[in-house]
Amino acid sequence: MADRVEVNDAAVKHARQLIRDGKIDKESDWSEAQPSASKENSFIEKHDMKEYGEWYLGLVPGEDDDNKGHYSFPYGDFSKVHRDGVIAAKQRAAQNHHPAVEKAADELLEMIDRKIGKDGK
Repeated sequence: MADRVEVNDAAVKHARQLIRDGKIDKESDWSEAQPSASKENSFIEKHDMKEYGEWYLGLVPGEDDDNKGHYSFPYGDFSKVHRDGVIAAKQRAAQNHHPAVEKAADELLEMIDRKIGKDGK
């Protein structure tokens, strides 16, 4: 991963909307729910790289934006935000010294927890 991963503002906006809409998975184990390479490829075939990128909190500078390697820190399964996925992104960002991505993930996690608490879901 690059020295400095930037926050993908489009992904943060997309995640916020999903959370507001209640499209949250708080039950699944992220290690099992995280999309496989074949699921990623299938999504790209049906959509485009811009939509694909909206599921990744980080942008890797220097990588072509038509390349999956341009996107890092996944948070969902192409249908829902996964609470464990956001936690994993936050932890990985912290471990790899990407404070902006860590902060974005933390803010999403707080939003998820407020939504879950508010809705009781």
